[in-house]
Parts: sequence; structure tokens; C-alpha cells
Amino acid sequence: MTPSEAAPGRPTVVVHHRLHADFAVPFRWLRRVLGPRSGLELDTGGLRVRFGPWVVETPLHNLAGGEATGPYRALRVFGVRVSLADGGLTFGTTTRGGVCLRFREPVRGLDPWGLVRHPGLTVTVAEPELVTEAVNRIVAGS
Repeated sequence: MTPSEAAPGRPTVVVHHRLHADFAVPFRWLRRVLGPRSGLELDTGGLRVRFGPWVVETPLHNLAGGEATGPYRALRVFGVRVSLADGGLTFGTTTRGGVCLRFREPVRGLDPWGLVRHPGLTVTVAEPELVTEAVNRIVAGS
């Protein structure tokens, strides 16, 4: 994370995580499906999370908060899934842990037409506490 000041009172936070590089993904086929561009980016342009063919993008003002979560059960973590309880989306590659991001307005993510919107996104990143801190700092400053 590299914080700097872009304008007085407006922090710029850059966080780059490569999901497939930071984790010991146990299945070769999953590494191939995700591809080299999968990861989480958080900067002044907003949040962008790519997990293979799935992409979630939202501006910074739509972030409502983040929380480090995990560890997760092995049977429920790998791949893409939608929570039946709240409609939240998960991009998972490891049982170790991740970050649960909440949005002010639900975001597109699973279907290409944007008919299904998600109030939250859980992503398994290498440093969930770092991403959580960055997101919550942004939310506190807005």
C-alpha cells in the first residue's frame, strides 16, 4: 500500500494483489482459469477485482466498509459463489482468509447483463488486514 496526497484532504491509496500469485492454489486448472490478470486493485479510480472472466468495479464513494474474515471451510471457498443469505459474491482461492467488502449500492459481478447485483464481495487476498485498513480509511475520509 502506498498512501500519498493527491489533493488536500483526499488520500490516494494503491493496493495491488494478485490472487493466483499470492496463494498456493492447489488446483492447476484453477490457475489456468483465473489467468495472469486476476487480482484486486484499489486506487483513486476505484475498486477493481478480476477473478478469471468475472469483474467487479465500483467507484470509491460506493465503498461502505471492509472486514478481514476467515479462515474458511475448504468445501465452501474455492471458485465463485453467491451467498443465498444476502446475495454477496465470493471470489475464493484459499481457506486462510480474505476481506469482505460492503457497498453502499449493490454492484454487478456475476452475470454479464448486471441483472444480479451484490451488496458485498468477499475476496481471498494475501493481506486481508491491509486491504481492510485501506478501504476503511477511504470510507472514513468520504
